[in-house]
Amino acid sequence: MTSRPGTLFAISDLHLAYQENREVIDQLAPSSPDDWLIVAGDVGELFDEVTAVLRALSERFAKVIWAPGNHELWTHPRDPVPLRGDHRYRELVAACRAAGVVTPEDPYPVWTGAGGPVVVAPLFLLYDYTWRAPGTTTMAESLAYAERTGVVCTDELLLHPDPYPSRQAWCEARLTRTESRLREIDPALPTVLVSHWPLHRHPTEILRYPEFAQWCGTERTADWHVRFRARVAVYGHLHIRRTTQQDGVRFEEVSLGYPREWRRRFGGPPAPLLRDVLRSAAG
Repeated sequence: MTSRPGTLFAISDLHLAYQENREVIDQLAPSSPDDWLIVAGDVGELFDEVTAVLRALSERFAKVIWAPGNHELWTHPRDPVPLRGDHRYRELVAACRAAGVVTPEDPYPVWTGAGGPVVVAPLFLLYDYTWRAPGTTTMAESLAYAERTGVVCTDELLLHPDPYPSRQAWCEARLTRTESRLREIDPALPTVLVSHWPLHRHPTEILRYPEFAQWCGTERTADWHVRFRARVAVYGHLHIRRTTQQDGVRFEEVSLGYPREWRRRFGGPPAPLLRDVLRSAAG
């Protein structure tokens, strides 16, 4: 019997702090021994729980590729692992490597299954407050607008940039390093660009509270999907699961989100749980 060919799947925003989501995570399984799974951030907040889930997924799928979200980078008061900022990120990378999970610090793997070959590039980029609130022109004005409306991301309390002086400085360092690595990819190969935060602002245009966009990305990546030959740009963070197009490139939001969200929108967990990100490319 011929086995089913492998699929490049993706999901994000598992938010395992919720029991309903933990039950969904337990259902995540490959359809073939050759399936890969992209996890585009926000697995959870507590260090050991995040790494345990990624380790478990790596035992089910042929390869797991992880890009961090803001929740993994929080220093939560309930977390017995009190690491902050870049030190926390580096320890998460080390734990992922020990479990065989690909991180943004590792060589980008090449998917050669259906829809391939493509380079799968997990990116850790953060944001720099350049996607500002309506009617504002400076970061200070944009943040003040958000404070007046009461729409302020919890990152302001829990996502520490240490040793960088600010989150935007950390973002700048990540952008510089990542852009250099993306330039080194074989120009003959297309890519799947994976970032927790969307690379282009257009997905934020439907946010109920547009001021939240300042915690969602950076103007610096507005053309990366074109410059770096993306066949698909995979992201999460917004909890608005959908497919859009920008400059002829497909953007896939692959989040699970909070139980109250997926119950309201779908009546239960979205089906299918895993997004086949190369489905169009594969024909």
